[in-house]
Formats: sequence, C-alpha cells, structure tokens
Amino acid sequence: MEQDFSDEFCAFVQAALPSVDAAELLLHLAASPQPVTPAEALAALRPAVSIGEAEGSRYLALFQSRGLLAADAERKLRFAPATPDLADHVATLARVYRQRPVTLIRLIYALRDSKVKSFADAFKLTRR
Repeated sequence: MEQDFSDEFCAFVQAALPSVDAAELLLHLAASPQPVTPAEALAALRPAVSIGEAEGSRYLALFQSRGLLAADAERKLRFAPATPDLADHVATLARVYRQRPVTLIRLIYALRDSKVKSFADAFKLTRR
C-alpha cells in the first residue's frame, strides 16, 4: 500500500492537485466516457462538491497544462493523459481515494502547506 505514495505520485499530487476538490474533479473527468464542457463537468459534481466557476476553470486549465485533459474543436474536455505515467498516477489516485481517502486528503493538504511554507521562507530576513 505504501508504494501508492511513491515520490513520483506525491510530486504528481503536488503539481496537479491544489485541493481535494481538484482531485474529485479530475477523478470525475477520468471516469466520464464522453467529452464534457467545463460547465457540465462542474455541474456534475454538485451538490457534493461546490467548486465555483472561476476556481473550476483554474483547475481545468491546470489539468490541461499538465497533460491530463484535451479539448476538442467544440471546446469539450476529455480525460487524455499525455503519458502512461500520468495515466498510472490518476489510476493510483482513484484507488487511494477509494481505499484511503483520509490519507489522501492529508497528503494533499500537507503538500499544499509545504508550498506555502517554502514561499514564506523565501521572504524571511536573516541577521548578519
């Protein structure tokens, strides 16, 4: 089970999933057999997940920039991982979300907090 939380998987989570809501949106898109519009993707998650339109658009753009989604001529999105590694990471995400959701949620927030801490550390003043 711990192999699910490899360094590569954790790097994927840190780079592609800024929140639990983003993870749920990605998993929904990965499970959807048909391309969907951004509005359809967000509406399908409600009321369980309440992602605002602006936030959802940022997540979808992030997924596209990370090679997880592709858009067709009608601007409908479909899950289309650019590499087998990305497909494997999303499969691991789905498995961990089902089997160990609390651990996954803790991981997402811990990685997010480490980004905030690194950013804050860059502004620390040191005495000479």
